[in-house]
Amino acid sequence: MCRRRRTRDAALTSEQTVLTIILIRVYTMPMIICVCKAVSDRRIRAAVKEGASSMRDLTRQLGLGTCCGKCLPDAKLVLHGCLRARDESAASVVDFPAAGSELLA
Repeated sequence: MCRRRRTRDAALTSEQTVLTIILIRVYTMPMIICVCKAVSDRRIRAAVKEGASSMRDLTRQLGLGTCCGKCLPDAKLVLHGCLRARDESAASVVDFPAAGSELLA
């Protein structure tokens, strides 16, 4: 069996492409952003969905950055990612006029 494998590998030329498949495991467990206050990325996303739009809002709602402050860079990344996703999804929504509204004008 090893002999066949060597023969098959040797048969590949420089013109042939070898496809490598990499299995990526996606974890659904929350990532803790602030250890001091036990705030996860999911809680930050939930706060943004509820209307938080700045670090000040997250600090008031979740207590981020009120102890050691080491969470602030990662919290900012999560916040900006959520805001960017929210803005992109809002931009993709098209406002169509209500049916019959052209008759009212």
